[in-house]
Amino acid sequence: MTDEFHKPTQFSGSKFDEFEGGLDPAQISSVAHDTAAALLARVRGNSDAAVVERMIAYTDVHGIDAVAELWARASPRSLPGALWRIYLMRAFVRQDADTASYLYQRGTEVTPTIDHVVAGASTPTGPAEILTLADEILRGAFQGDFAVALDRAASFCRLTAGGATSLADDVDPTSPDRATELTTRALRLSETAAELASCAKLWRHGQLD
Repeated sequence: MTDEFHKPTQFSGSKFDEFEGGLDPAQISSVAHDTAAALLARVRGNSDAAVVERMIAYTDVHGIDAVAELWARASPRSLPGALWRIYLMRAFVRQDADTASYLYQRGTEVTPTIDHVVAGASTPTGPAEILTLADEILRGAFQGDFAVALDRAASFCRLTAGGATSLADDVDPTSPDRATELTTRALRLSETAAELASCAKLWRHGQLD
């Protein structure tokens, strides 16, 4: 999913030049895990709802790069990897809520699973509803059951992948390039869904770090 949107430019990567140049991959991984654990513990341990709302809006102000610099290279099945994918999912939705909601709604129509129940978006699901869902999932990561937030994000990704695959089949006869783009998106979303679902299982067993 990491290629599904253009990263905002509000954040200057120069702040991390020294960080990237001075640490080896093992140290970078350690920093990613430590910062993710510290952030989650601090926010979840704070009863001030305003703190959670600031974390939800953080990338709106600073850009997704601010999170990517710390967590994007972490293992997909790790705490920083899980948080990165939830933030990434929200950025994907916010960049193009019209497309995200269309693919999601299409996915609910062609995917015979309970994913629409798990994801929990209001129906019918338009741009406003999909934006609300993305915020709710990220908020749940900081306030509610973290595994549930991961499961909801995974279900969102599976449904959106299903919608993208269905649309790709429709447009393939007249727009093969568009069909290829949609198929590629569906594959990435499916991979992200599997990673998030694995993280949810690890969290429930106390093994996500």
